[in-house]
Amino acid sequence: MATYQTIYIDRGAVYNSKIPVRNKNGLPVDITGFIARGQIRKHWSSKNYVDFLARINDPTTGIIYIGLSPYQTLAMKPGRFMFDVELVDETQNPVQVIRVLEGQVVVSPRITNGRELTP
Repeated sequence: MATYQTIYIDRGAVYNSKIPVRNKNGLPVDITGFIARGQIRKHWSSKNYVDFLARINDPTTGIIYIGLSPYQTLAMKPGRFMFDVELVDETQNPVQVIRVLEGQVVVSPRITNGRELTP
C-alpha cells in the first residue's frame, strides 16, 4: 500500500522532492529494473494531467526523484489536486506496477509576476 502525503507547490516555481522506498524494517528497497512515473490530476478521472519528471539515479538506494519545471507549475491553477507516483517494471509478464506514494497537492498562487515566464 502506498504512503499518503500532502505536497505543497508554489505556482511558477521549481518543485523537487525525493521519495525513499523502504521495506517494513526501514531499509532501502533495491528498485533495479523499475522506472518511475507520476501524475497530478484535479480528480482521479480528469482527462487533463501534469506529468512529474521522475528518475531513479541509483536503484540500489531505493530513492525516486520527482520534479516539476516552473513552466509546469505556472500552467497549474491554484487549488487542490490529487497525485500518485508509481514504479513500473515492464520486463515482467504481466507488467509490474507498484504505487509508492499518493496524496493531495496544494498549489499556492503566485503573487509576484515577472516577465520571465509565460505559459
